[in-house]
Amino acid sequence: MTDPIAIALLDITPRGNTPAKAGKIHTRSFSGRFRTLRLLGGGLLFLLYFGTLWLPWNGRQAVLWDLSEHKYHIFGATFWPQDFILLSALLIICAFGLFFITVLAGRVWCGYACPQSVFTWVFMWCERVTEGERNRRIKLDAAPWRLEKLARRTSKHVLWLLISLATALTFVGYFTPIRPLLADLASGEMGGASLFWTLFFTAATYLNAGFLREQVCLHMCPYSRFQSVMFDADTQLVAYDTRRGERRGPRRKDSTPQAQGLGDCIDCQLCVQVCPTGIDIRDGLQIDCIGCAACIDACDSIMDKMAYPRGLVGYRSERRLAGGKTRLLRPTLLGYGSALLLMLLAFGWALANRPLVSLDVAKDRGLFRENERGQIENVYSLKVINKTQQARTYGLSLEQAEGFELHGPTRIELAAGEMRVLPVSVALLADAAGASRQALAFAVVDQTDPASRDQASSTFIAPTRR
Repeated sequence: MTDPIAIALLDITPRGNTPAKAGKIHTRSFSGRFRTLRLLGGGLLFLLYFGTLWLPWNGRQAVLWDLSEHKYHIFGATFWPQDFILLSALLIICAFGLFFITVLAGRVWCGYACPQSVFTWVFMWCERVTEGERNRRIKLDAAPWRLEKLARRTSKHVLWLLISLATALTFVGYFTPIRPLLADLASGEMGGASLFWTLFFTAATYLNAGFLREQVCLHMCPYSRFQSVMFDADTQLVAYDTRRGERRGPRRKDSTPQAQGLGDCIDCQLCVQVCPTGIDIRDGLQIDCIGCAACIDACDSIMDKMAYPRGLVGYRSERRLAGGKTRLLRPTLLGYGSALLLMLLAFGWALANRPLVSLDVAKDRGLFRENERGQIENVYSLKVINKTQQARTYGLSLEQAEGFELHGPTRIELAAGEMRVLPVSVALLADAAGASRQALAFAVVDQTDPASRDQASSTFIAPTRR
């Protein structure tokens, strides 16, 4: 492999990535502490994504969002459509978390944890394994189609498709049990819906990470468009220190850069060659930068070889670049942080105190009827859901309903996660004048844990008596 220092000393002709809009980006391999951090984070995310659904839990998948049964299992908890308010709250919390991290450190989410970025790095690794390093890939692109080129390209696309298929099957496996899904795939008996979504997400992963890559970040992702307005003068961004680096250029190693009228940048173009979006960080803050810190690792490796201090390219704020001191605690960051903390506490409280039994009431379409005792009666359907992982016995009753009587089962036994619809009727006992519509409240109470209860309201319709 050509030494980048030798390139800088012998030739200052630009050898970096061409801009994304001008052609294909060819990145080169590099190492460094931020790459190691990104690998650890990506490895953890891959482990969670691909490994979680294989964990058993009480005879089922640990995480299974069963759309057909409207049950959403997450380890020991089962959620129902009635709990979707918690999902809405979680999405709001994630949004505020993204705002907080953006104000603190720019697009660090994009560079380290975004699925688009993570899978793009994986696909780029497949390129290096099958087609070789950067210079070799450039030559391969320009070479005519021969057997070697066909074999290398075929092996690359086979790896891409296998990774895409594994990703798609895993995603579908969170909604359909993964083991039967794989068995159906192997036997050719996969259902139409599962097959469609498997093919859809295979194609989406293959196209996004294999071909679109930085175009998704630059033109399709809305976050790239609004994140820059959230930066302030103290946001930590990947930046080039122009005061230290300029004037850039090759230099003799037998004298100091200052003696030659040069800065610390040797213009090796390595920071450009490792950039997944093909930008030159030395041109200043750009919307194309995803904050992955690849250029920091590359530049630090050159500074080490040149015996210069690290940090020519690094995480720093605009205030620091201007010679000031970065303020970590500032109103915007404190505001987002406080809101995020409060929402997390409220979400935790709501999750811990959510009712583990649910009651919904639907009134029969008929207005009212007269029973065999001459009482006015309304008919209702009570839907009771046991949200726990154990069998429970519940009591049904009317709340604050003087003058009314509940006819039907007042005790019900439900298995773990069972839902049952019960027809009941309510009779009006008092034979007196009253309003044609009156409010009713039904209640369901866990017989072993009276604190676990739910209540639902409805109306009682009767003829107006004069």
